[in-house]
Amino acid sequence: MPERISDAEHTVMEVLWDASPLTAQDVAERVDPAKGWSANTVKTLLGRLLAKTVIGHEQDGRRYLYRPLVARDDYVSGESRRLIDRLFGGKLTPLVAHLAERDELTAQDIAEIEALLQALKA
Repeated sequence: MPERISDAEHTVMEVLWDASPLTAQDVAERVDPAKGWSANTVKTLLGRLLAKTVIGHEQDGRRYLYRPLVARDDYVSGESRRLIDRLFGGKLTPLVAHLAERDELTAQDIAEIEALLQALKA
């Protein structure tokens, strides 16, 4: 992704990744009501995402339909890489060690990591 997106923008992206194309009103209705966002807030966020070229839009009569231009998997991959690069010098092992040292890995997490490693070796 060319530019990072804010947490609020990410909320809008999740709505669009879930279903698209959507109108601004559709997006506003699908955002968690606990956020308390107005339709204007959602329109502002859509405008920011358009400017960052992570979403596109097409006119449909008097309204616009919005859709993501960046796949969710690509976004997750990029953000994961940025985190690992910034905090752990680009290495994954220190991240896992950090989590393990703080008892943040459950037995289930460890089993899943072991299974993943076994599959990668095969």
